[in-house]
Amino acid sequence: MILRIYSDGACSGNQNDTNLGGWGAVLEYGQHSKELYGSEANTTNNRMELTAVIEALKALNREGLTIRVFTDSSYVANCFKQKWYVKWEKNGWLNSQKKPVENPELWKELLALVRRHEVTFYQVKGHVNLSSPNTNVDKHYQSFCKLNGPSFDLEDFRHIIEMNNRADALANIGIDEIRP
Repeated sequence: MILRIYSDGACSGNQNDTNLGGWGAVLEYGQHSKELYGSEANTTNNRMELTAVIEALKALNREGLTIRVFTDSSYVANCFKQKWYVKWEKNGWLNSQKKPVENPELWKELLALVRRHEVTFYQVKGHVNLSSPNTNVDKHYQSFCKLNGPSFDLEDFRHIIEMNNRADALANIGIDEIRP
């Protein structure tokens, strides 16, 4: 059986000196599901995207699982799909411009957790409102398949979008809990 993780990070006031960040994740394993969320002040959206996946993987109580991670973060998805981390590790955590990789401590923690399992990352367009008559679901589905391959049918795609929207809502709950 495959474990699915739907993750999202959010940051209110991301470009300001003071801001509020939140992360959310939904884990599904067969008929079982678990929701997680949290928050951090004075952070970035990318840190929250990474934290969502890290916290979801930390919640697992065994290793060697087959996992699919669905994220709207191209930062997270592309790192694994394009294997950026291989060069980062080889180059002493410098990126292709020879500058330090942002958030190296989070990337190192995430890599350690990912290596305990067989994990595949999938990129999802965030904030798709499936119930809006203005949403072209077929167009979004085709874009999803172009990014991630044809192994998901339309019904599965709808579920993935719903769960990623739920992860987004959980991230916002995290932000609301630390909002003054």
